[in-house]
Amino acid sequence: MEASQILLAPVVSEKSYHGTGESRYTFRVHQDAHKTQVRQAVEELFDVKVVRVNIVKVQAKPKRRGTFRGTRPGWKKAYVQLRKGDTIPLFEGAQV
Repeated sequence: MEASQILLAPVVSEKSYHGTGESRYTFRVHQDAHKTQVRQAVEELFDVKVVRVNIVKVQAKPKRRGTFRGTRPGWKKAYVQLRKGDTIPLFEGAQV
């Protein structure tokens, strides 16, 4: 897989923006991606040095709309810790 196929989107939430002060960024990643692939993709796309990667599988949730029942699909999230002093400009312009 290419780097652009591994990182699908940044996760935009209060919790994820709180981590940017500590050089920790959160991304939605491909379901089959593992830590090494995420590390290589972030280093290639943003030209930074990754110190640590943690991956979490977000479980599917049951949902209901009237009488129709279904589930929201599960997905995979990666927490990426960068070297001190490195930043990703994608996250820097946002205000919470």
